[in-house]
Amino acid sequence: MSQRQVLQVFEQYQKARTQFVQMVAELATRPQNIETLQNAGVMSLLRTLLLDVVPTIQQTAALALGRLANYNDDLAEAVVKCDILPQLVYSLAEQNRFYKKAAAFVLRAVGKHSPQLAQAIVDCGALDTLVICLEDFDPGVKEAAAWALRYIARHNAELSQAVVDAGAVPLLVLCIQEPEIALKRIAASALSDIAKHSPELAQTVVDAGAVAHLAQMILNPDAKLKHQILSALSQVSKHSVDLAEMVVEAEIFPVVLTCLKDKDEYVKKNASTLIREIAKHTPELSQLVVNAGGVAAVIDCIGSCKGNTRLPGIMMLGYVAAHSENLAMAVIISKGVPQLSVCLSEEPEDHIKAAAAWALGQIGRHTPEHARAVAVTNTLPVLLSLYMSTESSEDLQVKSKKAIKNILQKCTYLPALEPFLYDAPPNILKHVVGQFSKVLPHDSKARRLFVTSGGLKKVQEIKAEPGSLLQEYINSINSCYPEEIVSKFFPELQVCALFRKFMRTP
Repeated sequence: MSQRQVLQVFEQYQKARTQFVQMVAELATRPQNIETLQNAGVMSLLRTLLLDVVPTIQQTAALALGRLANYNDDLAEAVVKCDILPQLVYSLAEQNRFYKKAAAFVLRAVGKHSPQLAQAIVDCGALDTLVICLEDFDPGVKEAAAWALRYIARHNAELSQAVVDAGAVPLLVLCIQEPEIALKRIAASALSDIAKHSPELAQTVVDAGAVAHLAQMILNPDAKLKHQILSALSQVSKHSVDLAEMVVEAEIFPVVLTCLKDKDEYVKKNASTLIREIAKHTPELSQLVVNAGGVAAVIDCIGSCKGNTRLPGIMMLGYVAAHSENLAMAVIISKGVPQLSVCLSEEPEDHIKAAAAWALGQIGRHTPEHARAVAVTNTLPVLLSLYMSTESSEDLQVKSKKAIKNILQKCTYLPALEPFLYDAPPNILKHVVGQFSKVLPHDSKARRLFVTSGGLKKVQEIKAEPGSLLQEYINSINSCYPEEIVSKFFPELQVCALFRKFMRTP
């Protein structure tokens, strides 16, 4: 047999391996093939090909493994059990850029499924190698490493701290300054996932100088990058007053308000979330948001979108209003109440309705003026129907009830209260009658209207326990009128006649 014939055998073997691994990588892109591949023992075969002498076969084997591991946690666990991770980590430091990207993809695909699988990656020593890849000359290698680190850090504070301890944060900050948009996006996302777990981790991101660089990119035209940047700033801001102030000091206002008008729904939502996380901490930070025009801008944003995009803006208005009478009035002046009422009525999801109910309660709980601003929008009957509906979630019922009580306890606008005399359950009726007992003794016009509208008659029909708070309220109302008028035994016309006589008497 000639030398050429001998070499041809090896060439055929190499060609067969190449065709096999390429076909497996292609088959792994289709979900319907996954189970068959797994049953055929594809994992052990691919593990062997990771050690192949031909670099392209190694890279394609790693790509196939990544696609399989990405499919579900069972296949990701199979990668771990087949002892593939140590080989990947070893090769990650030694091979070319194509292999590095493929190997990092496998680590990302394994780590995304659960904290346990992410911990397996940490345990095999991958973090140090992935961090080294963040310094690679090739942007694609940096991007692949940042993806893997992000999926490890996102699970919990312990894994995120492991990423920090490996030295990833300063290099991720450098990555957001690179010209490649895809690299900027994933680096910002990784910083967001690190910062979200605790104030200490968020402080690490701040100390690395990330906030200033992120703030400078808020107006980047790329929508995906913008919503990652806004997310990262939100995750830093949410933990404490000091961290929120650091974000504000990066001069995000009024620039961030332009994002509330963005065409991209995620940009709108994340911008609202960032403003919410700042405003929630203190009256001073809320006042800063108001002074920057943030309340009016958020209200406009709520009016221009639907569903979950509205949610952070609704909550932001509630947080601002909760701090003080003046801040709640700022929400009222900016026409926040009608917009929240629209959300309460038209949104189909209970958790959004619950947020709107809570926000309206925070606005109306301060003074009679605040309560009237809510009551005149016909919001109270909507809240009552949501509270009493058996189809409402428990959270919506609780928040609706709390909002009704907050508003009723300050409301002196009797036309809004009177329908409650007919529809409200006893635990709400008590507060309604209590408000009438406070207003009627001091308002002759209201006393007159209360009789002619049938309100006084309805109060006489209420069955209250002797000595109860409700009975005290009824007695207080009755004391505003002559005894013959409040007698429920008189026919209605006689009551009205006596009332007119009473009103003519000096």
